[in-house]
Amino acid sequence: MLYLHGIGLIQWFMATMMHRDGWMDRAAMALSGLCVVHCVATAIFVAAAASVGGLLGAEWVHEAGLAIAMLLGAIGLGRGVMQHGYVFPLAIGSFGLGIMAGALSLPHGHMEVVYTILGVSILALGHDLNFRASR
Repeated sequence: MLYLHGIGLIQWFMATMMHRDGWMDRAAMALSGLCVVHCVATAIFVAAAASVGGLLGAEWVHEAGLAIAMLLGAIGLGRGVMQHGYVFPLAIGSFGLGIMAGALSLPHGHMEVVYTILGVSILALGHDLNFRASR
């Protein structure tokens, strides 16, 4: 056991805390309050995550997001060709856009996700090539 001037460390700590005018009680109440905040916040977070997860997983949200991404991707690639004149980034990006369009025609499920990720990745490569050609 650790000793501090002839008395045990635990005994010294307890004796010191007993003379602090309710310090231990205040600390215990603060910890209890933090526990309540933690429990309530966790319940709210889990409920909100379930609600948002249901919304973000909805088929129409995915279709709208993919359509907006395709539109912005086509505009960005087109502007790049007008700026630097290289068609290769547009060709790569268009291939990605085509795969994304094909993903929209698939039923909501695993294959749709695979094709969407593949198309988005190829479109990102087209945008990277577009960016490099602009420099």
